[in-house]
Amino acid sequence: MSAKFGPAGNSDSFSAKYKSSADAPVFLKEMGLDCYEYQCGRGVRVSDKSAQALRTKAEQNGIYLSLHAPYFISLSSVEEEKRDKSIDYILQSCDAAMKIGTDRIVIHSGSCAKISREEALKLALDTLVRARKQAVEQGFEKIHFCPETMGKTNQLGNLEEVLEMCSIDDTFIPCIDFGHLNARTLGSIKGIEDYEEILDKIENRLGHDRLKIFHSHFSKIMYTDPGGEKKHLTFEDREYGPDFEPLMECVAKRNLSPVFICESAGTQAEDALAMKREYLDKENGSI
Repeated sequence: MSAKFGPAGNSDSFSAKYKSSADAPVFLKEMGLDCYEYQCGRGVRVSDKSAQALRTKAEQNGIYLSLHAPYFISLSSVEEEKRDKSIDYILQSCDAAMKIGTDRIVIHSGSCAKISREEALKLALDTLVRARKQAVEQGFEKIHFCPETMGKTNQLGNLEEVLEMCSIDDTFIPCIDFGHLNARTLGSIKGIEDYEEILDKIENRLGHDRLKIFHSHFSKIMYTDPGGEKKHLTFEDREYGPDFEPLMECVAKRNLSPVFICESAGTQAEDALAMKREYLDKENGSI
């Protein structure tokens, strides 16, 4: 089993040729990509008909799907009503994931601007425990929750916090957004040693089995000091990181099989292909 590569949502090149996301698997297979993250960031609005169309074409073209839950989920909100609503959004995402035929949903953590990081994490852990319990009760036990590392410094979701969230349940898989981690630490990912340290932390906390199949977002991201993430860029950018090449070397060397979702601005399909080619070069070179 090898690493998989694909875009988050539809690239500009896709939108120039197609109108419906149901055609994404055809487009991605033609490009030589392996996966696609369906975007429900602004709400879960996928009809049964469109879900079935996407599922069928993904199966026909060998494209692995994942789903991004709504951006406005806040596991750590100080308002109980918002945390309860976040559980509803997670359950809606689970339902949509089942319909399109995926077993992974990516979940944002929320903010800790009004309270301490410790308090925010405690609230988020409680929300996730309750969400998981309700998901299992509603028949969504096969869906993996993928808490995501976040890019702004005032957001919950640094690496340690995401690993803590994933320790709640063996079915949770971390979504490691390397662009976010680089942005919130103001450019700390410089090379292979920094990637090795991140992968080591995942393995030490969650074990090799979950490291092997971790979920990932990748893009170059502009950041500010002290805020962190400002906006997503493309691989053409030379000012901001992180660079993907050292990470591909790490993944090939360790024989890992993560799902890499590229979130470049408009060129996510092309940049995902650049990552895949680099990975294959490293994989073949390491044999």
